[in-house]
Amino acid sequence: MSGPAGPGSQAPDFALRDQHGQAVSLSGFRGRRHVLLVFYPFAFTGVCTGELGALRDRRAEFVNEDVQLLAVSSDSMFSLRVFADQEGFDFPLLSDFWPHGEVSRSYGVFDDEKGCARRGTFVIDKEGQIRWAAVGEFAEARDPNDYVTALKAL
Repeated sequence: MSGPAGPGSQAPDFALRDQHGQAVSLSGFRGRRHVLLVFYPFAFTGVCTGELGALRDRRAEFVNEDVQLLAVSSDSMFSLRVFADQEGFDFPLLSDFWPHGEVSRSYGVFDDEKGCARRGTFVIDKEGQIRWAAVGEFAEARDPNDYVTALKAL
């Protein structure tokens, strides 16, 4: 695994399917919205469910006319649909299932031993440049206030 993509670099573009089977590309937001890109290990796990629940509960800060939240895991699109429906997640949950972890790898957050993404977070500006990045531990939830601070700095 190479190191995570960092601030000042161009964000790797991607196109993945969301929980409804719709294609979502990073470049589709270029010039229109900043993107909060959140990689998480697996759907239905305690820490991941809690983290995404915190984002859901503060949705207006992360999904609005200026910002789009995109959450990515290596789970299948079908698992993500059930997860989203069960937890009330109405923002895109993107499946990096096949080729397995390709997008997570391009951001330097895929863990080959565990077979999933690490807790990587990237704030990408409207021009596609990474402006803020952080990678956390598997068992530790991230603080959404850090995202708010990073987004306000744009």
